[in-house]
Formats: sequence, C-alpha cells, structure tokens
Amino acid sequence: MTWHTLIEVSRKAGPSLTAQIQGTLRREITEAVLLPGTRLPSSRQLAEDLGVSRSVVVEAYGQLMAEGYLEATPGSGTRVAARPTAASPPPTLLREDPAPPVRWDLRTGTAGLPSFPQREWLTCYQNAVRGASRRDLGYPSPSGVPELRAELAGYLGRVHGVHTTPEQVVVVSGFAHALGLVCAVLPELGIDALGMEDPCHPRQRQFVRETGLRPHAVPVDGGGIDVAALYRSGLRAVLVTPAHQFPTGAALTAERRESLARWARDVDGWVIEDDYDGDLWLARGVRVPALQRLLPERTLYGGTASKSLAPGLRLGWLAVPRRLLAPLERARSRRDLGSDVLTQLALAELMRSGLFDRHLRAQRAQLRGRRESLELAVQRFLPGTRILGTAMGLHAYLRLPDHVDEARLVAAALRRSVLVQGGRLFHHRPRPDAPALVLGYSNLPRSAVTEVLRTLGEACAEQPTGRRRNCA
Repeated sequence: MTWHTLIEVSRKAGPSLTAQIQGTLRREITEAVLLPGTRLPSSRQLAEDLGVSRSVVVEAYGQLMAEGYLEATPGSGTRVAARPTAASPPPTLLREDPAPPVRWDLRTGTAGLPSFPQREWLTCYQNAVRGASRRDLGYPSPSGVPELRAELAGYLGRVHGVHTTPEQVVVVSGFAHALGLVCAVLPELGIDALGMEDPCHPRQRQFVRETGLRPHAVPVDGGGIDVAALYRSGLRAVLVTPAHQFPTGAALTAERRESLARWARDVDGWVIEDDYDGDLWLARGVRVPALQRLLPERTLYGGTASKSLAPGLRLGWLAVPRRLLAPLERARSRRDLGSDVLTQLALAELMRSGLFDRHLRAQRAQLRGRRESLELAVQRFLPGTRILGTAMGLHAYLRLPDHVDEARLVAAALRRSVLVQGGRLFHHRPRPDAPALVLGYSNLPRSAVTEVLRTLGEACAEQPTGRRRNCA
C-alpha cells in the first residue's frame, strides 16, 4: 500500500513533518476522500514510503486517534473512524437525513424481522440451484417463474382470502417496483392523479410524483381512509393500506370497505391495496381477509417479502385483475427483464415445503411478546399515551398527550441515543394537535423494551414546566 500520491511532506521551513501528515489525513477524512473503515498503512510502512522516521508517523497517528479521526483495533491495524464530516448537516429526523450513530434506532424500515431463517433458506436455495435447468437459467418470464406464481396464488387465497390465479400473479422486485408499474399503466386508463392516505410515508408521495402522477392526500381517521372525502375528490384511483394503515395502524372498518368497493364501481376506479405487513398479524382471533376479496375485478393486491423475510431479497407480488394484465406486462417489458430466477425458485420451495408458514408462526410469537412488553412499558413510562390501531407488523403508533411538544421529545430522545420518528413526518399537512411517535420495534430485544421506554419517558419529562404534567 503506497501513499506517495496522497501524502506529501516537505522539509522546508513550515509545519513539522508530524503536523503535515496530520493535516493531510485530517483533510482527506473530513472531505470524505478517506471513508470510514479505510485501513491505513502501518506506521513502519508509511514512514518508509515518506522517507521519515517511524516516530513521526506514530505521533501523527496518535494525535488523530485522540481527535477521533482514526481508531486502532488489535489485529486489524489503524483505520478511519466513523465520524460526521464538517459538510454533513445535522439530522432533523423530519426527512431522510443521514442518521447519527445511536444505541437504539427505532425508525421504521431500518431492518426486517428479528431473525432470518438462514438454514431453511440455504436448504431451499441449494435445492433451487440443483433443480434448475438450463432453460430456467435463461431470461425469465417478466411476470415471474411459474412455480412461484402458483405457490403465491395458493398462499394468498388460503391465508389472505385473495381471489386470484397463478396467471394473474406478477412477481416484482418489492412493492416500490409494483407501484411504479401501476403508475405507468394508470395514464392509459385516463387517470393522472392517485389518491394517497394522509398520513402515509413521505417518500411514497415523492415516488408517485416522480412517476408523473399527481398525488392527492385523502384523510385517514381511526376507521381508515375517509371514503366520503374520496368521493368528493373526483379521483379514480387510490392507494390504501386497509389491514394496518401506515403509520397509524388503523384497520379499515367493514362499513368503509363496502363503501370503498362501491366508490370504485361508481367512478370506474381502481384500488391499489398495499398489504405490506399482512403476514404479521399479532392480534388473536379471526383475521379480516384482504380488501381485494370484495372487489377482485378492480383491486390490485400487492404484497412483499420485505417484512416477512428480508428487504434485501427484493421480492414482491401483485394479484392483478385480468383487464390490467396485458397493459402491466407491456409496461414491464419496457423497463426490465424480470426478477432473479434462483431467488424466486428458493421462495417457491420455502412456501411449498411449509417452512415459510413455520417461520411466520415463530416470528409472530416473538413479535407478539415484544408488542405486549411495549404496551405495558408505554402505560408505565408514558402515562396518557395510547397505542393506536391493530396489533400488527413491525411498528406501533404512539398517540401522545395533546400538549406534548413532539419535536422537543424527538430531540431529547436523540440526546439519550434513541432515534425515533415523530408522527408529523408522515402527514401531508401539519398536525400540531396530534403529537405522536412512530416506533419501530422489530430490532428491539424484548429485554430492552423497558429500558428504551424508560428513556423516552425521561425525554418526555424534559418538556417545558407548563407541559410536564402531560408526560408523567
């Protein structure tokens, strides 16, 4: 490893050799030329490269370690430490800023389930590799391999009540991919705007806007999306999360499900159902089937392996009404050549063998325990706070007492090394009357739930004197 082109030293009058080395390395790290984790040469090697004594380099390294620019790990040498650069803006947590290093990251979407079925997946993947023919390894059908489409059609029917066939199932690379395809098809139906729940994920609104459609906010309350407001909007397409509204957790009531189906028929409209965490219901008892069951001819039902397995698999699916199959396949043929074949075959094997069902049962039991611990800890450390919506998925929506300053609470939690998002981030319009936290708990060990909620309670107690009574 030679560093002549990066570090130059001069013996002319001026800064000492040590200061020159320090200054160069400090600048290169601050300007992100040397990235965190980059291994530096040994002091002996760098001294030889630069033609200086080893003590000069040792002193330079030592000072940069004291300043936090470098770190030394036994057996691993000297590396660039993780530290924010001077050019990095401080995170506001109200947009997708780089997050600071914290002990507890409670943001939604930072990771999937607590555990991935590594052994089972490896077995299924090996079987897929061994069984794949030369034809299988050619360019796949853009709609997905037949084995996975058949397994998905059966699974969606028996678990979620979806009315579909293998021919109507389209395999995609996650729900964002599916949404992009649907947004490409809607203009062919004379639709230039898409109704979106308010609140929803702000990046989803931005994504829809970038496809060329106009996102239109439709309010959500405790019963789900306001169908009366949808009628007044003049829209003909809407994106909904009826089983577990993101982020509030509200479940669409039976009355509104019927009204939404009636709306679609009345306006010649289309419903995009995002069942993003539908495999992870935690409440006991009978589960309400997919909204698609009421109106299969006008509903595009979307699911994903991102929550049930892992986001890195980049696998999702759409159950598509027959009328939209051809337009959707044309849209896809203009954009990509399908999803990875071996991963599809492995998922098909995981589902066919029963291992997928077994994995989900174990995950639901684990998440149910964490959810119960969370509910008890909220009552204890955040009195006056309510967890809204159904017990489902990987996050919870905590409705804070009315006069809690949401932004202050988020900032106070961050000072205690807890990174959590405020509810206002997800609203299209400001909601100063409804402070909330959106708390992702999938990465939180059950043993740590009490500690984290105690920390949030302490952060809440930092509210101004006139408001403190609402936190504790």
